[in-house]
Amino acid sequence: MEVNELPIWWSVLLIGVSSLVIKLLNKLWFEPRRIRTVLSKQGIRGPRPTFPFGNVPEMQKIQSTMINNTHEEMDGQHLNHKWLPSVFPYIHKWAKEYGPIYMYSTGINQHLYVSDPKLLMEIKQHNSLDLGKPTYLGKPLRPLLGDGLLRTNGKQWAVQRKLLAPEFFLGKVKGMVGVMEESTTAMIKRWDCRILESKSGIVDMEIDDELKTLSADIISRACFGSSYSFGNQIFEKIADMVEVYGKPSLQFGFLNFSWFLPNKKVWNLRKEVDSMLLKLVTDRQVERQSGGATENDLLQMLLDIASTNTDIPARRRETFVLDNCRNIYFASSATTSLTESWTLMLLSLHPEWQDRIRAEIIEVCGVLNKLHHSLHDMDMLRKFKVLTMVIQESMRLYPSGVLIARAILANVKLGDLDVPKGTNIHVCSAALHCDPENWGPDADEFKPERFANGISNACKHPQAYVPFGFGTRVCIGQTFAMTQLKIVLSLILSKFSFSLSPNYRHSPVHKMILMPKHGIRLLVEPVQTS
Repeated sequence: MEVNELPIWWSVLLIGVSSLVIKLLNKLWFEPRRIRTVLSKQGIRGPRPTFPFGNVPEMQKIQSTMINNTHEEMDGQHLNHKWLPSVFPYIHKWAKEYGPIYMYSTGINQHLYVSDPKLLMEIKQHNSLDLGKPTYLGKPLRPLLGDGLLRTNGKQWAVQRKLLAPEFFLGKVKGMVGVMEESTTAMIKRWDCRILESKSGIVDMEIDDELKTLSADIISRACFGSSYSFGNQIFEKIADMVEVYGKPSLQFGFLNFSWFLPNKKVWNLRKEVDSMLLKLVTDRQVERQSGGATENDLLQMLLDIASTNTDIPARRRETFVLDNCRNIYFASSATTSLTESWTLMLLSLHPEWQDRIRAEIIEVCGVLNKLHHSLHDMDMLRKFKVLTMVIQESMRLYPSGVLIARAILANVKLGDLDVPKGTNIHVCSAALHCDPENWGPDADEFKPERFANGISNACKHPQAYVPFGFGTRVCIGQTFAMTQLKIVLSLILSKFSFSLSPNYRHSPVHKMILMPKHGIRLLVEPVQTS
């Protein structure tokens, strides 16, 4: 009987091995080939991939050639804003070869690059849950984002979006204006002391570090109220996690097996952050049960949603709070502060726009040094038209989210194009924002006046302006971010004048977001008032 059973076991083993081989072949070969065939039959072209790395070797070769053949950095005397060819030379090269829509591969991941305004409009208007976050981005980011809003797809994402988005509407943001003003005023006082201590009355300052600290303080106060100093410690831990993720292999989905292995440093940081968050949660719950004053902050908002909303299962209430605390920190960790930094760099090159902003503050508020009395009036902030134009132009030239990715989770039709399930759509905001066909021959120049009549009249295709993303997954915190930008920039420009430091080296780099490789060094001095 044992002799007859042997072939049965071998048959079971053979079936199991065959099934595994078929799944691997489908994942590594047939599925990528199917996607590319569907797209190519519709006239979509692109560089020819090679197995198993796709176009990654060619991307690396183009990048290496660019670095070897060009001077990577620019000083303040030879600064220009056409940085895309050096940061993403393969995107620039392939767009010239294949047009505004093309396909390419990174390992098993198949990407459809889109810079065509008409197709972009179709993507923006597609409101189903079939467009989500690519899995190659989601899996590595799980230690940081968990199952929070930024990482999830489908119904789980839709539920969280519905619950969290109202907390960032204008009515709620109004309640955070005092926090923004208080933190910025404290920073201004520190700058005043540094200027007084200097012999020349001018300080050479790495402005992006200063504004990153300010942004951390603002979001910590907004999240954790009176416990903001403890929140700053959490912010630092999350910033360390983000630093680990600042690799091109993550953004492009390179075939990098290290992302499938546990990253001890990241998981240890995750444990530290969650331990600190749990302490804040426990302290808040004890305080509430004892009848103490309830904080009106984002932490309390998350706790209230978790405890009262039936869409969140009881077993997920704690993780909902922890995951979305980390998501809020991650989303606001550097993006707003970097926009402030890039804006001040641009203004240091164009002092006439600094003067125009100060003249506007005097016109709206009456007195330059009494600005803080007007900031709690949202109608006053809306009157800062020149400042708004400058911010919009800064986000056009230096968008934080350079690459915006969407996963096609089911076969979809976008305009005349059938896009198969498994495709990853990539949109490069920097390419859209500096397209001369859309913005004119001065697309690479700083000209805030192009926004004088609003975004809809700034260019031929306003849907191609995407500083906060697009579609259903557009940033829910954009009102918070714009309010912070206006308050911070108006306050510091009413007090200080900025010029470019001779030590500034212009070298934008991409580490999940657009960052200055060597920081942004500016000369800061008090505004001369008559």
